[in-house]
Amino acid sequence: MSQSVGALASAQAFEVLGAVMAKKQQDQQAQMANMLVQSAMQTVEQTSAAQPVGNIGQNINITV
Repeated sequence: MSQSVGALASAQAFEVLGAVMAKKQQDQQAQMANMLVQSAMQTVEQTSAAQPVGNIGQNINITV
């Protein structure tokens, strides 16, 4: 009987360990996703903040 109790406790310990590891993995993935989104937002801000150089392409002459 004591062996089955030990085996059950060991199985439960591994289950808890697996849950803890899965939680850490999810937290790490969430942190990486947040970093990716922040990086993309910075790129968009830098791109939208860029001003055209000179007047190339600002004036379009259309004749019909």
